[in-house]
Amino acid sequence: MDQSIPMIENRVFSEIAVGDTASVSRTVSLQDIELFSLISGDVNPAHLDPGYAATDMFHHIISQGVLTAGLISAVLGTRLPGPGTIYLAQDLQFRAPVSPGDTVTATVTVTSRAPETRRLVLDCHCVNQDGKEVISGTATVLAPDEKISRPVMALPEVRLMRHEGFRALLARAIAGTRLATAVVHPCDEMSLRGAVEAGRAGLITPILVGPEARIRAAAVAGEIDITGLRIEPTLHSHESAARAVALVRSGEARLLMKGDLHTDELLHEVMQAQTGLRTGRRLSHVYVMDVPGTARPLLVTDAAVNIAPSLEDKRWIVQNAIDLALKLGIAAPKVAILAAVETVNPAMPSTLDAAALCKMAGRGQITGGVVDGPLAYDNAVSPAAAREKGIVSEVAGRADILVAPDIEAANILAKNLTFMAGADAAGVVVGASVPIILTSRADDARTRLASCAVAVICAADG
Repeated sequence: MDQSIPMIENRVFSEIAVGDTASVSRTVSLQDIELFSLISGDVNPAHLDPGYAATDMFHHIISQGVLTAGLISAVLGTRLPGPGTIYLAQDLQFRAPVSPGDTVTATVTVTSRAPETRRLVLDCHCVNQDGKEVISGTATVLAPDEKISRPVMALPEVRLMRHEGFRALLARAIAGTRLATAVVHPCDEMSLRGAVEAGRAGLITPILVGPEARIRAAAVAGEIDITGLRIEPTLHSHESAARAVALVRSGEARLLMKGDLHTDELLHEVMQAQTGLRTGRRLSHVYVMDVPGTARPLLVTDAAVNIAPSLEDKRWIVQNAIDLALKLGIAAPKVAILAAVETVNPAMPSTLDAAALCKMAGRGQITGGVVDGPLAYDNAVSPAAAREKGIVSEVAGRADILVAPDIEAANILAKNLTFMAGADAAGVVVGASVPIILTSRADDARTRLASCAVAVICAADG
């Protein structure tokens, strides 16, 4: 056996005497407590809310104590007696709370042994870093009679997918004024539910624009309460789009929200020269992505509107994304123009566009952000990759905005981050006189609300 491989070995009943003892220590982290809540299904706020725990100390002691009691099981299963031990009974008292950052030492001591049954009774104590007792009691186990010596099993890496960025966006949007929102053709359960949930969350005041009978049928089918919501009746989706745009032009609505119709049908009405919501800018789509492990949102553009954008289109795609980032509170956002390589290659049009966009930013044709490219994806988001390639740039490794060469690349990138990296993606179309909320059938409730929050923040700031 390779001596470098750590081993775990038990002590059979005949090797154990009264008075034998073993210990194990662990510093309790917030993630430990969150994982305990996740695995157990126990969502008692005493686990995670210190303010709540301070007012409900009994539950705080019990909840954190149950987690800490697992250390006793760890001593019994790995040290004394070790592998092969069968836990028969326990009698534990939780004496004091355990908080994230506390170092707890669990100690077990054999107090009696029964040779005829191989049963052991052990005195159990857990103390924190200050020597204060947090758990005391006894455990009864069936000790193994067969020697076991095996390599220590490597535990899997566990990573919790936190979405603090979207929580902050929601809190900021809810703190503002509800914005009247024309929900275009919400004739299916999902789009109707998304609008109603956003209304209940305090983000928007939905105006349901579409065939009234179909809207009400969707509400009944999904058991969605639309009591008190304004309905603007139309005959079909085309009329729904036109009527919703008219509500914005008249000032009755401040946002548009896509329902059960094709995106191009809605944008066709938005882009009408006389009756639409044009501003002189190119419309573009931006995903605001909450990627676990990142400190702030990552913007990806354009994944839904411009199929094969020209250089002029890309200028507006970049400017729109910068303006949105500024409204979200990202100062001087760093924009990475993506390509397959980080050097300009005449055979690769995306690299030529990247170089031109950087020049345009230097000449003031794009403002508000720091633009660099071409940059490969790894060099845009990883400081280590940028250093390895010798790229010296304000943007490389620290990009806030990723501008893809075309719709296919942007869509693949965004969905890869969503499905492989656990990111949430809030989608919004910018460049019109009001933001347009786009949601997908694959979006969960948090993502739909985040899309509304991004649009509310964008519209509220002008």
